[in-house]
Amino acid sequence: MGEFLEARRAATRERTQGLRELLTDVSERCGDKASVYATGSVGREEASAKSDLDFFIADAGSPENRRLSRLDEILVYAGLIDASKKLGFPDLGLGHNLFHTCDGLVRNLGTPEDDSENTLTARLLLLLESKPLFGESAYLKVIDAILGRYWRDYPDHQGEFVPAFLANDVLRMWRTFCVNYEAKRKLEPPERLADARLKHYKLAHSRLLTCYSALLYLLYVYSESGTVTPLQAKAMVSITPTARIEYILCHTDKSALRTALSTLIERYEAFLQTTGEGDEVLRPRFGGTEHRTYSRQAREFGECMFNCLELFSSASVHKTFYRFLLV
Repeated sequence: MGEFLEARRAATRERTQGLRELLTDVSERCGDKASVYATGSVGREEASAKSDLDFFIADAGSPENRRLSRLDEILVYAGLIDASKKLGFPDLGLGHNLFHTCDGLVRNLGTPEDDSENTLTARLLLLLESKPLFGESAYLKVIDAILGRYWRDYPDHQGEFVPAFLANDVLRMWRTFCVNYEAKRKLEPPERLADARLKHYKLAHSRLLTCYSALLYLLYVYSESGTVTPLQAKAMVSITPTARIEYILCHTDKSALRTALSTLIERYEAFLQTTGEGDEVLRPRFGGTEHRTYSRQAREFGECMFNCLELFSSASVHKTFYRFLLV
């Protein structure tokens, strides 16, 4: 792990601790009833001074019997808006469907409502790149319920469980990111071309790592033991995307995989250094000829991730899971 990435982690933890200290009233309102969890660069513990605060609220109840009152939900939003301003975050945007219940996140899995109610995004970001700001007991309860659904067939296949259900949803999430980007790019006027290029640069690094670090981690676990237990899945959820790469790097004895993973981390640190300059600085560069350099970096990062994945395809033992990712 590089010093730059460790410094980002430390700075992110300091800012989130600042939020907690400013919002003891929000913590009390949430209690064990609901959790506020950060996603995006804060959830990944790699936020720069210019990063947004992205979050969701997960209620421990159901749509019919929510545990956090609507008034308390509004007060949680108000507190977060006020505290984020004091800590220097950009203006907090309240996006589409930020409040979800545990039962709703589980119940919508695989249904048309998963997209329309934004539960796919809330559930997958919870598993792939989140950190609880408040309500940790509710946070853990929701994670347990979701993983229980994905691992529902585990009792009958404990010695050979392939987490294909979760993997399919992770791939669905990644492809949704890609499709959404392409759809919006076609609608952008020519003067917004730089913004579209910058969004692609971020998609091809941070979003790709969020999704594929989880798949790499699960592939590694499966390749070592021929199964993936619920506890191993929970361990994957508990660490950040970059920490998943570092975990494999520290535990594998395969030199080719170690080299590929080290390169992946190095390229990701370079991406973080670039985007840390802020969109206002980067936008003119992405509007000019420099965008070709950034486009090449994005392509090379994707190729490096592919190289890591492909190293699991050559193993004659325990490659069933790898096959599920392709067919």
